[in-house]
Amino acid sequence: MYRIRAATTHILTLVILLLTACGEEAVPDAALQQAGPATPSEQAGPERAEPVEEEDTGLEPTAAEEAMEPVYLFRETWTGDLDVMEERRVIRVLTVYGVGRYFLDGAEEKGLIVELSSRLERYINKRLKRKTVKVLVVVTPVARDQLVPALLAGQGDIIMAGLSITPERLDEVAFTIPVSKPVSEILVTGPAAPAIASIDDLSGQTVYVRHSSSYRESVEALNLQLEEAGSAPVKIAPVSELLEDEDLIEMVNSGMLPWAIVDDYKLQQWGEVFADLEPRPDIVFREGARIAWAFRRESPMLEQALNAFLKENREGTLTGNVLKNRYYRDFDWAANALAGNDYNRFEELKHIFEKYGEQYGVEYLMVAAQGYQESRLDQDARSRAGAVGVMQLLPSTATDPNVGIPNIEEVEPNIHAGVKYLDFLRGRYFSDPGIDDLNRTLLALATYNMGPRNMINVRNRAGKLGYDPNVWFDNVEVAAAKTIGREPVQYVANIFKYYIGYRLSIEQELRRHAARERAGID
Repeated sequence: MYRIRAATTHILTLVILLLTACGEEAVPDAALQQAGPATPSEQAGPERAEPVEEEDTGLEPTAAEEAMEPVYLFRETWTGDLDVMEERRVIRVLTVYGVGRYFLDGAEEKGLIVELSSRLERYINKRLKRKTVKVLVVVTPVARDQLVPALLAGQGDIIMAGLSITPERLDEVAFTIPVSKPVSEILVTGPAAPAIASIDDLSGQTVYVRHSSSYRESVEALNLQLEEAGSAPVKIAPVSELLEDEDLIEMVNSGMLPWAIVDDYKLQQWGEVFADLEPRPDIVFREGARIAWAFRRESPMLEQALNAFLKENREGTLTGNVLKNRYYRDFDWAANALAGNDYNRFEELKHIFEKYGEQYGVEYLMVAAQGYQESRLDQDARSRAGAVGVMQLLPSTATDPNVGIPNIEEVEPNIHAGVKYLDFLRGRYFSDPGIDDLNRTLLALATYNMGPRNMINVRNRAGKLGYDPNVWFDNVEVAAAKTIGREPVQYVANIFKYYIGYRLSIEQELRRHAARERAGID
C-alpha cells in the first residue's frame, strides 16, 4: 500500500507549483535545413569597425531575475532510470516556451515539443502494453538557464530544448543521438550594423548573448584566439534568459542591435518575417554543431529507449519532417503564442472563472481547465444528451435544488452552475478528512464525468482491490478503468495537463512580455 500511495504522490506533486515561473530561451529540437548563402555587405571592408556605442538596452537580467529560484519547484524531486519513471507513471520533459516549439492555444498545449512528447508517450506505453492506466509524459517549460540544473536536481527527466552538444555540457549531462542535421552558429546583421569584413572585426565590439547559451561558449573560444593574436577580445554582454533568439533577431531587424549570433536554420524561419536581416554565413562561430536531447548520466535504459524512438522520429525521417514542417515551415511566426481562438475565449471568460472559483474555494485555473475539456470553452456547444454550454451541464442538473442556477444557456450562469455543482460533489461525497484537497477535487472531477453512483461503486471496488479509495491517480483511477473504461481516466488526465499548462505557460508568457518591454520590443 505504501508503494501505491507513494507513486500517486509523485504524480500529484506535479501540479503543486510555485507561481514563480519565468521565461525561456527557446531553441527547437528539430533543427531545420541550413540557411542558404547570403551576399556579404557591400560596405564591408578591411578597416576595423568602429566600436558600437554602449547604452542601456534593457537586455541585461534584472536583480530579481538573477536571484530567482528555479522555476519548476516540485514539493518532491527524484532521479532514476526509465524503470523508476515507469513505476511512478510519469516522465517529465523540460523545455522552453516559445512559438512553434511549446505554446498554448487556450489550455491546449501545442508545438513541436508537445507532439514529440505525445509520440514518446505512445511509444513507451506500447512497449509496456499499457492501454488505460498509462505512463504520462508531462511537458514542463522552464527558463533556458534552468534546464540543466532542473534536470540534475531531479525536477525533470529529459531536456527537449534544442541544446547543442558542447564540451561544457558534456561535463554535466548525457545526450541522445543527434535529432537534426549539423548546424552552424553565424552572425546576423541589420540596418544598424557597421561595416564588418570578417570575424576578426568583432575585436573590441559588444555582442549580447545569454550566459546559458552555446553562443557564449563560442565567443569565449573566439576570444582566446583574438588574445593570442594580440587583439582585443569581444565584449560579452549578458542577456536576460527571458529573451528568446527571435527577440534578439527582431531587435537586429529594427536597428536596436547591430548584430546577433544565431543558429543558421533560424534565419530560414524568421527571414520571411523580418526583411532587414542580413545573414553572414561567412562569419561563423561554430560549425557542425549537433543538437540532441539531454538526460542524466547513468541512465542506460532511458538512453536506449530515446535513441530507438529518435531513429523513427528525428529530422530526416518521415515523421520528423512532417512535424518540422507543421510547426516551423507552415507556422504563422508573426502570431502571438497565446493569441489563438481558444486562448481568446479563455481571456474573455477568465474573470468569471476567478469570481466563482473564489466563491466556492476551487482554484479557478482548475475549473477553467475543466471547461476547456468539456467544450473548448464554447458556450454554443451542445451534446447529443442535451448538455449545454462551457461546462456541459444538463438542464436537470442545473435546476436540481443542490445547484439551482437558472439560465445556463447564458455563459456566466453556466460557469456558475458548473463550479457550484463541482463544489457540491466535493462536499457531499468527498468530505472525509482523510482526503486531501487536491484529491477531493480530482475525485469530484471524475464524478462530474461518470456520475455519483458510478463513483461510489468504483471507490468500493478500489478498496476491495487493495487501492486507496481516497486517492485518484494510481488508485481509484485503476478501478475506474476496470469498471467504467477509459473515458473518466482520460477526462481527469486531460484536465490535469491543461491545468499545468495554464499555471506555467501563462505566467511565463507574461514574464517574457515584461522582458521584451524592458528591451523596448513591445
